[in-house]
Amino acid sequence: MCYYVNNMKRIIPVILLLLSLAGCYNSGEPRERVLKIYNWADYIGDSVLEDFQAYYKEQTGENIRIVYQTFDINEIMLTKIEKGHEDFDVVCPSEYIIERMLKKHLLLPIDTNFAHSPNYMNNVSPFIREQINKLSQPGEEASRYAVCYMWGTAGLLYNRAYVPDSVAASWDCLWNKKYAGKILMKDSYRDAYGTAIIYAHAKELEEGTVTVEELMNDYSPRAMELAEKYLKALKPNIAGWEADFGKEMMTKNKAWLNMTWSGDAIWAIEEANAVGVDLDYEVPKEGSNIWYDGWVIPKYAKNPKAASYFINFMCRPDIALRNMDFCGYVSSIATPEILEEKTDTTLAYFADLSYFFGPGADSIQIDKIQYPDRKVVERCAMIRDFGDKTKEVLDIWSRIKGDNLGVGITILIFVVVALMSGWMIYKRWQRYSRQKQQNRRSRRKKVKRNQR
Repeated sequence: MCYYVNNMKRIIPVILLLLSLAGCYNSGEPRERVLKIYNWADYIGDSVLEDFQAYYKEQTGENIRIVYQTFDINEIMLTKIEKGHEDFDVVCPSEYIIERMLKKHLLLPIDTNFAHSPNYMNNVSPFIREQINKLSQPGEEASRYAVCYMWGTAGLLYNRAYVPDSVAASWDCLWNKKYAGKILMKDSYRDAYGTAIIYAHAKELEEGTVTVEELMNDYSPRAMELAEKYLKALKPNIAGWEADFGKEMMTKNKAWLNMTWSGDAIWAIEEANAVGVDLDYEVPKEGSNIWYDGWVIPKYAKNPKAASYFINFMCRPDIALRNMDFCGYVSSIATPEILEEKTDTTLAYFADLSYFFGPGADSIQIDKIQYPDRKVVERCAMIRDFGDKTKEVLDIWSRIKGDNLGVGITILIFVVVALMSGWMIYKRWQRYSRQKQQNRRSRRKKVKRNQR
């Protein structure tokens, strides 16, 4: 219960902030004076929205009111956009949803002409732009429709007191019975599928006969059958499938391994250090998913002008730094200011970030979780849109999860049911006792009346 109470303490101020920004939409208000943003929760720095309002006023001379909403599942966001039920102006989907939106012609191009502002979108790393352009469709170059916001890796957050560094260096540890009941997995069918199919081909990857990109984007019947087989073998070890609680469970020593995302790992490591828990993060040697979230303008947007200004503002180096510091993930912006700010000379290791920052950044002291070394990136790949195979992969995921609520949750349910049953029996016994006493008193009174 403490977990939920603590979370509510954090969530309530955020809700109040969002309500103050959004308010009730006034149908009589000119729509071009409103910017509707749809973003992941906890994914934007403090006061950034207010600062954008000032920036927009400076650039255009116009006031802008922000309606800010959040989502936690890509597909829910997509459904709203696809059906046209919401006229959001700017949203932040993951790469595979961007690809799907392009296929369905759901996006507007982003304007790059601004009144008095430089085009900060040019600050996006060429490496990131190249990755985003892999999502392009005929006649639609992806980088004209999407600007990467944050990116990162999927890997293993682990407790060094229980899991040696050498063990966490391979996905094999997830299938190790030694850690059964101490493993958490992200509730993400895509990451689970990718992890299973990579591990199933560990030998071939080591021999160089297949690539991570080929494996994670193989949706053939054989590949799906193999992924399901390995995930079923993994299932007994899993204590829970988590969307957000994993990092907190790790900081409290309640779990030892968590298949998670790099930004969540950074948050958990910082929190754990404060309470003396030694956590670390590793992208396993077999390879993993490297993902990208980006800003897009849906075709139903009513204010694409303000949306373009907003995307441009988010690419400003100082704003990028504030957003990174807030959420723990790494921005797509690759400027000298970012590199200087993020270089940490107290670190004992060096990384090759020339792929991201360019020549001269091949040996720098920088956080290895936020900014993965070139060698790490080279063994990772982007998972593409499953397309018409999405339903089949989701069916696999449903079969894998089934009734597996996790050991802890299952025990909790049994305890709650037992307590409720005990309480009901107790209350019935109380009612029976009271009724019995009332009957006795009634009989005594009747006897006394008769005696008189």
